[in-house]
Parts: sequence; structure tokens; C-alpha cells
Amino acid sequence: MRRMSPDVPLLNDYKQDFFLKRFPQTVLGGPRFKLGYCAPPYIYVNQTVLFLMPWVWGGLGTLLYQLGILEDYYTAALSGGLMLFAAIIIQFTSLYARNKSVTVERMLTTDILAEEDEHDFTSCAGTETIRFLIPGKKYIANTVLHSFLAGLMCGLGTWYLLPNRISLLYGSTGGTVLLFVFGWMTLCIGEYSLIVNTAAETATFQTQDTYEITPLMRPLYIFLFVSVDLAHRFLVNIPALEQVNQILHILFIFLPFLWALGTLPPPDSLFLWAMEQVLEFGLGGSSMSTHLRLLIMFIISAGTAVTSYFIPSTVGVVLFMTGLGFLLSLNLSDTCLVFKHSVTRHRVGTKSKALPSGSEKQFTWKECLFYIIILVLALIETSLLHHYARFSQISKNSPQAVVGYVLMILLIILWILREIQSVCIFGIFRNPFYPKDVQTVTLFLEKRTRLVKIGVVRRILLNLVSPFAMIAFLSLDSSLQGLHSVSVSIGFTRAFRMVWQHTENALLETVIVSVVHLLISSTDVWWNRSVDTGIRLLLVGIMRDRLIQFISKLQFAVTVLLASWTEKKRRKSTTTLCILNIVFSPFVLVFLIFSTLLSSPLLPLFTLPLFLVGFPRPVQIWPGAVGTTACVCADTVYYEQMVPGLTTALQAAMAAGSLGLLLPGSHYLGRFQDRLIWIMILECGYTYCCINIKGLELQETSCHTAEAQRVDEVFLSAFEQEYSRVCSINEHFGNVLTPYTVLPVKLYSDARNVLSGIIDSHDNLKEFKGDLIKVLVWLLLQYCSRRPHVQEVVHKTESKGQASLIILPALNTSPQTQSPEDSDSLNSEILNDWSDDNVFGDEPTIRKGKEEKDQLKVVPGVNFPIPGSVESQDVGEHSEGTVPENSLYKSVILGYPVVDKGKQKDVAYIPLVEFSCSHSHLLRLPEEWTSSCLPNSKMREMSSLFPEEWYQFVLRQLECFHSEENVSSVLEEIAKDRVLKDFYVHAVMTCYFSLFGVDSMVPSPGHILRVYSGVLPWSLALDWLTEKPELFQLALKAFRYTLKLMIDKASLGPVKDFKELTNCLEEYETDWYIGLVSDEKWKEAILQEKPYLFSLGYDPNMGVYTGRVLTLQELLIQVGKLNAEAVKGQWANLSWELLYATNDDEERYSIQAHPLLLRNLTVQAADPPLGYPIYSSKPLHIHLY
Repeated sequence: MRRMSPDVPLLNDYKQDFFLKRFPQTVLGGPRFKLGYCAPPYIYVNQTVLFLMPWVWGGLGTLLYQLGILEDYYTAALSGGLMLFAAIIIQFTSLYARNKSVTVERMLTTDILAEEDEHDFTSCAGTETIRFLIPGKKYIANTVLHSFLAGLMCGLGTWYLLPNRISLLYGSTGGTVLLFVFGWMTLCIGEYSLIVNTAAETATFQTQDTYEITPLMRPLYIFLFVSVDLAHRFLVNIPALEQVNQILHILFIFLPFLWALGTLPPPDSLFLWAMEQVLEFGLGGSSMSTHLRLLIMFIISAGTAVTSYFIPSTVGVVLFMTGLGFLLSLNLSDTCLVFKHSVTRHRVGTKSKALPSGSEKQFTWKECLFYIIILVLALIETSLLHHYARFSQISKNSPQAVVGYVLMILLIILWILREIQSVCIFGIFRNPFYPKDVQTVTLFLEKRTRLVKIGVVRRILLNLVSPFAMIAFLSLDSSLQGLHSVSVSIGFTRAFRMVWQHTENALLETVIVSVVHLLISSTDVWWNRSVDTGIRLLLVGIMRDRLIQFISKLQFAVTVLLASWTEKKRRKSTTTLCILNIVFSPFVLVFLIFSTLLSSPLLPLFTLPLFLVGFPRPVQIWPGAVGTTACVCADTVYYEQMVPGLTTALQAAMAAGSLGLLLPGSHYLGRFQDRLIWIMILECGYTYCCINIKGLELQETSCHTAEAQRVDEVFLSAFEQEYSRVCSINEHFGNVLTPYTVLPVKLYSDARNVLSGIIDSHDNLKEFKGDLIKVLVWLLLQYCSRRPHVQEVVHKTESKGQASLIILPALNTSPQTQSPEDSDSLNSEILNDWSDDNVFGDEPTIRKGKEEKDQLKVVPGVNFPIPGSVESQDVGEHSEGTVPENSLYKSVILGYPVVDKGKQKDVAYIPLVEFSCSHSHLLRLPEEWTSSCLPNSKMREMSSLFPEEWYQFVLRQLECFHSEENVSSVLEEIAKDRVLKDFYVHAVMTCYFSLFGVDSMVPSPGHILRVYSGVLPWSLALDWLTEKPELFQLALKAFRYTLKLMIDKASLGPVKDFKELTNCLEEYETDWYIGLVSDEKWKEAILQEKPYLFSLGYDPNMGVYTGRVLTLQELLIQVGKLNAEAVKGQWANLSWELLYATNDDEERYSIQAHPLLLRNLTVQAADPPLGYPIYSSKPLHIHLY
């Protein structure tokens, strides 16, 4: 375990020392005899005494039994009682030491990891010594429980290892001594881990042992072995039980090695794995997507089997098995959800909200009606065949044999139709019927027409014909005609459910049983004499599953050997291991078989050809709930957008058979551009499948890139490469990835372009400034015309039909102008009078005795507060004909330089203006946008840049007069309103000045990028703009639109006229999101499926400006199936390396890229914290109609 090469270690130096200290502790169950520092001798003596204490109490009881003083059960009680007393003392001593200990500050050392290991021992029974020897329990309940279990285990263990008992089993003195000595070693290891100090287990399922389950692992297996011996003691005359007891006594002394190698699962993993195995092979169910669903389904399924045993009528039993088998194979959670939703909607009497996503897609009452019809037909068929058909042993002419022939034909047809749907047959030969050179969606859909029709035929045969044919086969079986036994109840309960739950597997099993019946017709054979059809199907099902696992494990083992041999840089280091595997191939084969029997992963240590048997675990592999953890980042949103469309495409592919045989625990890998999609099947049933979709990182590392390139090569050779031969061989057959099909999915394609020659072009940048003003005008007019609160005023204004008085700031009569900085001289008294609330509020029309047609009106001089202020009292509060002087006219120069307080007396008058059009209120700017921040001279200078023709053109194109018949004439009047135009000139040019700052030269590319990113240059108007969030966002949007317009003009040609420019801007507004990748709105636009997205960036490595365009379109995702055992094996090694060996080195050997094993991608796809997928979906239920 030194190094495979100078730069890629298996374990670094510190981890090697750590592992060499931890592994002996694991073997012995907790004693730490190898420390990283010098410890006093009493530390080792104390641990030895605590380790051998159970043997002392058990040996005392054994001696009294051998001397005839005590009976065997009294011996067990005595040893157990002494051990219970000792355990209580040990636990309370630890509790006392923990309560007495005080926190002592230590000097920091440079090696923090070494600091964690060191302890200061003061005496043999000191506090630090006790805390080191006996860490204690976190919970008082566990203190009591574990002490009780320690006494019980010692007592039963003493009974289990009594020499007389062992002699009766084997009749050998030497064997008795051997089993007695090493058996007590096993017991001492189990006791130490339970009550003294729990060792780190190589078989680790949970990342954190919150409830202290790990100490129960070793006692659990000891209790299992002892329970068999107890059953043998009290259930006499059962030869098979005696043989099992003899075998287990021998295996008992090897338990420490199985624990150390991590072959036996921890209690939580064992519980879930056992439920899945019993549910699948004993009750005909499937593994479930959640642990809660698994527990509920297990209880219901077990209750079904038990209930069927007590039904007295044979017809009733058959109907019960058929009905419950069908119902339990459905996705009951969806059915209940739809029913509950419908009942709620019926009670409320109105439409309620849509069902939650994931469970309700297309699941309606039509499907419920379909299921009811299928159930009724199945019950009718079963009852009629069972009641009227004659039961007889199967022969070549019996009705059951005829149905068997039909099933054989169906199996062959379904197998052919399924293989035609995928690109490779058996993963070896290229399918000549599959569309060739598939690169576009349109071409693929055209070529796939025949396959779609074949898929429909296959679906009908699979979902309708095959189940009824198998029900006929089962209903005609002779085992159901008499009183049924336990085996009949279990076997046929499973068989009637498998018909629906796993139709293809059930069809294969039924055909095999039928063929064996026809080939072996003799009743003297054990198969025909002692086993009924239900148990035969059960045994065939287990053999089928284990055979598939064995083939996959063998392929994985060969792939690991080839991968190690083909790595040229490491061939010298791995040659020895490869040779040893070949020489000791029988032992490797034993490991393969043992792993297959347990349905556990074949663990390649460090992904080298050094194979171990991993501990059995549930199909999900990981303990947490599916889809609850992921390393979320900015790229996660691309997978979130993709998943709904991908789910729909998977639904069609799975229903057609394009993804092969659907089995829980299968893994698929999808590829599109830089996206890698990991798909796992969690559960299967009748016309449904539950999956989990993960998304791998887009920021590709060197290892990620190397394996992604191999994935691309595998798919390229399968889907896009032309072959001269009809059935060519798959070039990448040895890879763990086998190509299957392509899926049309609506998603974003990612294009990145270099903008050199566009963004740095002087001519383009010069046009940019003029275009920016036009875009600002267009956006402001569009914004004001669509303001919802303005629309409410339209009807009032239209009903009046008179012009509105608007207070417009005019130039001061004093010739001197002052800069806005003079406002600093304003005192607090004047600031209290500042109010912009109703500068352009919803003032009603002021009626005059005489209609005034002039635009400007002179009002007598009034004393005013600070510039830009208006008293916050609406005109509407007074009478129609009068306007209070102190309310309406309390205003001064709005939008012009500030006048000193002492000079306000020089103001002789203020212009009061009115819109020339009564509809101009529709397009008025918000009042806070009309305040001034620039000198008059600067504003007059920039006003000449305002495109008046463009302003009038855009204004005439607006659509905000839905209630007016003569819209064009109204717009024409508004276009002539000079007051309204002056407001827009002021707002547009102030924003323009803010975006470019003081410098009026042609902007640089760096300036463009900074402003595009929201970083504006300093100017007099900067604070003015940033204090108005809506206007700031509009200005920033205008700037980004203008940049996109500049790029489009450089790429596609100049804009011909105003109409084309308007169309272009409208397209940006409706179909584009133009912004930054880091913006929250970027994610929202992707989830809302905006057709196009654009972002500007800069590549510091190449020193160029880049443009990124995302385009939403239907594209092809290439999908292949991964070797499930390769995934399980590498994930088992990952769990061992990180959770036990703590080998979290980012450059470790087992995470390095390999094109055959896809090591790096497999590690990424593991659940956090061991893996790091950036997206993981909740369980998604797909309906396969």
C-alpha cells in the first residue's frame, strides 16, 4: 500500500500509520494495543483484563458445570449474572470519570491529528485513563440496554460453548478444545465492543452512528448463532437443524475475520437487506424507493401470505391471491393520492390545485378504470379455470402444458421485440434494425417509426396477454385443488403477484418450470415429488437472479483485471496482483460465488484486482432518503429544467423496451454536451417504474474529462458511426457502459463564442452609444405603458376629456447656475419639507372658466421650499373649481440646479404646464425619476442626442388604449406632446450619462463588460440612478440589450429600419434573457424555459471576451446501461476507503480516471458526503402504458 506510482498513492504516510493502528483494533473488537506514542504498561494490562473478563466469568461457570456442581442452565445464569454486574460497574465507572473530568487547555502543536491521539495518563485508575479505556455511552438508555445484553450474551455464550455440548455435536476432543478456545475469543471480542470500547467497523453503512447502533453489530450475530443452537436443543429429531448447528459452530470461530473483512452487514443494513430479499423472492414484490414504503409493503405482503393460509375455500384462496397480487403490484401511493385529491375536490365543489409533481403525470380516472377492468377479468378467469378445469399432473397433452407452450412462444416473441428496440443485441452485436447515423431529432423520429409500432405490440403482449396466460397456467395447477400447506401459500402468493409485479421475469420462470416438467416427468424425482409449482417458481426465481448477478460480477472482475493490466504507468505494480489472481483463480471464484449468494458487492480494494466480499446492503446502496442530498451549485438548474422532459422520454423508452429489462438496482448513464445524467431504477411494478436522476458536475476536471471522452467514444461508435457489415461487433464491449438508445428531450444547448473583432471594433462601439439611447427610449415607453396602476387612471382621464395641469420646472431667472453639490448647504428644516410623493401623482383635471390652449401659464410669485418639493396634499381634496395656493403651487424648479436659500426671493414665477393631450397621463414617468441631478448645460448638450423620430415611431406603435376606437389619432396627439417628450429626454439622457460616466469617448470593451455586469462608473448621476432600483434595472437591461444588438448586427448585418429594430427588441423582451450566469433571474429564466439566454464573459487565460448562448430545443440524449455490479463494487470500495480508512485524498488512486471502469464518474454519482452530484431528484414515478 505504498505507492502505485510516484504521484498517485493508495494511502499517504499518515493514513498508512492510521490504518495500521485502526485495523488491529477492529480485529480485536476495540482494544488499542498499537498507539502512536509511548503509553504506560498499565494501559495495556487494563485492556487485557477487560478483554478477558467475560472468559473468566464464563470459565468459572463452565468449570462448575464440568464438575457436576451446576446444571447447564444454572451455569448460564451464573455467568450471565456476573457479567451483568461487571458491565454495570464498567459503565458507571466511565460515567463517573466523565462527570469528574475537567477541561484542561493544552499548548497547540503543529500536528493537530497527532494531538487528537495523545493522552496524558497520570495513574492506573486516573480519570484520563478511564476515559481512554472506557469512552462510555452517549445515552443512559444505551448504558442500561448494552449492560443487559452483555450479561445475556455471556450467559448464552457459556451455554453455547459448553465442552460437553460441543462433544455431542462432533465427538472429537481436539475439535472441542479448538472450538472452545476460539469460540471464547469470539465472545470476548463481542463483549468488549459492546460495553468497553467499540471499534471502527469496516462494514460501515451510516456515516454517523447517531443512535449507537454499531456496538450492537457483533452481539447481533452471536445471538443469531446461539438461537440456532437453542432451537436445536428444544426442537429435537430434525436432522437438517442439527447439520446447520454443526456448521454454525465451526463458522462461529471465524466471525472475527468476517467482521474485520467487512463481510457481515451492520444491523440497519442487515434489516433493510433482509426485508428486500424476503419481499422480492419470498413474497413476489419489489424493492421500494423509500425505507418507509419498504416497511409498509413488507408488512402488507407478509400479511397477505399469512391470511391466504387460513382461507378454507380453494376458490377463495385463488381469488384472494390473484386480487391482492394485482393490487400490491400497482403504485398504490399514486392511486391513493388521486382518490384523495378527487374526494377533496368533490367536497369543496370547485377545482382544487393540481396534484404534486412526480406522482400524477397522466394518472387519471381512465387508468383507475383500466385497472378495475383488468382486475375483474383476472378474477373471472382464475375462478372459472380453477372451478371447471380438471386437475392432473402435467403432461404433454394437459391444459397446463398447452398454456406452457403458449408461454414459450410469448417469451421468444417478447425477447425478440425487446432486443430490436436497443442499439446493441446482448451488448455485443449492433442491431441492424436500429436507426443508423442518428444525429438530429427529426431524422431519428422518422427512422424510429417502425420501432414505435413494434413497441406498441410488445406493450400489449407484455401488459395484457402475458399476465392472463400465466394466470391460466397457475390456476390449472394441481397443487391448488386440495388443502393447501404453508409452502403452497407462500409459493403461490408469490407466483400470483410476480405475474404483475415483474411480468418478464415471471414469464421466464414459468417457462423454465414448464420445460423442466416436460423434460422430467417422473414422479420419483425430488423436483416433482416434494416441491409444488409455487416453490419451484420461487427457487427458479432465486437462481435466475443469482445467475444474472454472477455473470455481472464475473464481467466486473475481468474488467478490473484488464483495467489494471492496461494501465502502462502502473503495469509493474499491478502485474503481481494480476498473476496472483490467475494462479488463485479458484479462490477468486469462491469469493465471486459467496458474494453472489449473499447478493453483496464484490469489493475491489482500492479498485485494484484485490477482491473482498462486501457486506450486503439494500438496492439503494446508501442509507439516506433518495434525492435529499446534493452538492447544489449554479449548474444545478440545468438538470432541474431537463428532468421533466427526460422523464417523459424515459417513459416512452421504458415502455417500448429500449432500455432493456427493467430491474431495481439498474444504472443508466446519459450524455449530452457537457452534461452527464445518472439514472437509477429504485422499484418496478405493473405499468410503473420509480427512478432517481442525478446530475454530475459540468466543470470538468482532467479525470472527469478523460472518462467523459470515453463515454462520447462509446456512444459515437454506436449511434453515429456507419458500419459496412450488417451485424458489426460493439467495439467497446469490455467497458462497463453498454449503449442502448437515444432520447429526444427538450433542453438547452450551450454554445460559447469568442467575440474578438466584434466587441473591440471601434465602429461597433461607436454605434453602440447611439443604439443605447434608442433602446432606453423603447424600454421606458414600454415600461410606462404597461404600468398596472397607470391603467386605472386611463378610464378616469378618458372620461374627463380635458387637459391636465402639470408642474414643469423652468430655468431660474438668475443667469448663474449651480451644481447639484450645492444642495449640501440645505439645513434640516428644509429637508423636513422634502417630499416627492405626488410630484406626478394622479391629479384630476383642473377646470377653468376658460379653456386654455397655451402650454405655458404664468403664476404669481410664491415663496417655495427647497427645489423639487411638492406638498403631499392632492388637488382632489379641494373643490373642483379652486386650487389652494399653498398646496398646488408650493413648488420650485424641478430638474434644474439648486438655488441657495438666500436667493429664493429672486424667483419671480414658476411655470405651470399641462399635457397637450389628455391621454399623456398613460405614459408619464414615475415622479421620482424626474428629479434633477445634472447641470442644465450638460443636459442641454446631451439632449441633442435624443432620437426624436425614433421616440415618435415607438410611441405610435404602443398598444395601451384598449378602450379607444381611434387609437392612431390618440397616439398622434401624444406624440406631439412636448412636455411628455421633455420628461423622457431628461430620464433617458440621465441614464445614458450614468452608464458611461464623465468620459464621453467611445467605450472600451472592458467598460462594456463592467457595466454589463452591473458595475457602473462614477458620475454625478450614479447615486441618483442607484437609488431608483426599477430605473436602474431598466437602464442595465437597455445596456445589455444594446450589446446583444451590436453582436447581432455584426453577425447578421445592419438593421434596415425602425420596424426591424422594434421587432428585434420585442424578440429580446419575449424570447431572450440577457444577463449574467450568476444572476438569480438567469436560473428563473431557465426554469421558465425561455427560448434563448445570453451572457457576456471574459476568459482570463486566453485574454478574450466570450459570449454564451443557451438555446432551448429538442435534442438527443444518448443513454447506455452500466454494469450494476461494477457500480456497487466501486461504491462499496468508496465507502470502505472514506468511512473506514478515511482516505479522503483528492489525488488518491481509486478516484483516478479509467476509461474502462469509469471510476471518477462513479465516485461522483455516489450520494453525499462520499460523492458529489450537483443534482439529485426525488423518487420519480413513471407510468409505463
